[in-house]
Amino acid sequence: MTIRIQNPEPQIQNRKSKIQNWAVAVFLFWGVGCGYQFSGKGEGFPKDIRTVFVEPFVNRTRDIAIERDIASALRSEFHRQGHLRVVDQVDQADAIVTGVVRSFDSRVVAVNREDEVLQFEMALVVDMSLRRRSPDEVLWRTQGTRITELYSGSRGAVVTTSSHFKSGTLNPGDVRPFTDIQLTETLSREAKERLVGRLAHEMHQRLIEMF
Repeated sequence: MTIRIQNPEPQIQNRKSKIQNWAVAVFLFWGVGCGYQFSGKGEGFPKDIRTVFVEPFVNRTRDIAIERDIASALRSEFHRQGHLRVVDQVDQADAIVTGVVRSFDSRVVAVNREDEVLQFEMALVVDMSLRRRSPDEVLWRTQGTRITELYSGSRGAVVTTSSHFKSGTLNPGDVRPFTDIQLTETLSREAKERLVGRLAHEMHQRLIEMF
């Protein structure tokens, strides 16, 4: 009687292959479901642009510091994402980021029955462009980009369990001692920081993907 001994290696390899395929499928499912995205330069982004200089934006609003806040947030976003290196001198840059702050204001969007303000909407509108330094040419431009952020207008409207409140500097116990005016001023500053940060992220993403 002849006894055949089957080599177990192909079975082991097949099993490993199935496990690897399953792991990849789980990773892709998790990435899509959780909003994870592989980020990189868009296909249309010029390959020779590696360094960028961010100029202070032209400020056409009454806020005397908004243009500096935006420029600082953009520099931080470039550093964080790492697609382009930010330089301190314009003559060191392959390209230059310029922009205009067209408007920055807040408006009431919700009141109660006594006409007390419950919620404000803060809005920021900007133009922005990326220009090659030499030869001088516009590579990308967007106009009238509008970003908004909501914040509470009174203590009664504050939701201390919300993600916005938790990301701020206040604790739930800090709300009660404040007057509505003091609280609104604090929440307004925090909303402005979030707004500028979101703008920097959005504009960087559009610039890199050239849309």
